[in-house]
Amino acid sequence: MAEQGILGDRHANRLSPRQVLLAGTDAYRDLQLPPLTLSENLLIDLPTAGLCSGSLLKIGPEVVLWITFQCEPCARLERRQPGVVKALKGRRGVLARVLQGGSMRVGDAICQGPAPIPPMSDDWKARVAHVVRQIPAGKRVEYRQLADLAGVAKGYCRAFPRVLNQLCPDVARRAQASSVVMRAEQHWAGAELFDVHAHLSAHATVHARHGYAVYEPLSGE
Repeated sequence: MAEQGILGDRHANRLSPRQVLLAGTDAYRDLQLPPLTLSENLLIDLPTAGLCSGSLLKIGPEVVLWITFQCEPCARLERRQPGVVKALKGRRGVLARVLQGGSMRVGDAICQGPAPIPPMSDDWKARVAHVVRQIPAGKRVEYRQLADLAGVAKGYCRAFPRVLNQLCPDVARRAQASSVVMRAEQHWAGAELFDVHAHLSAHATVHARHGYAVYEPLSGE
């Protein structure tokens, strides 16, 4: 689903940078992991650690994904497969948003496009701080919504005060715990964070002018 995620998936959220998790077959092969150990949505025959934030992937004739950031291994993976978090060494997979929806099939070709979108940090604290800085003056978000916008689990909310303490007080106050009363007109949805049409249009114009191929085929190792 364009700008939503995979139909029926719990991460299908219009205001999230982590709609789709792509894992690479190299991690499964090298570590001899059982199927679905990494809880991925899509398993691709490519090393995901080399996919840059802000770049585009086209899968098959229809689907276009915007790569957002590398996915951190979580405690849930460790409970399922003890030792896997240390062994992965940053190869859990990469997260993405759906820019263009459509159908995918096993064996579809994967092509890499340009990187027209400003990159997101792999550091969750940097993403939280970045989101808070984008909140307009006079607007507010609750911690749980901030977690969604930054692409972190709700359990991270308890650490938000430490992150916010690094910001100037006027900016830090734009994120509030759910216990703080917020007026309806103060609420900020955050849709602006994911509006990348201007970046895409600018790069499409450049590619059209110079005759570049927008997507280049990728292959596995």
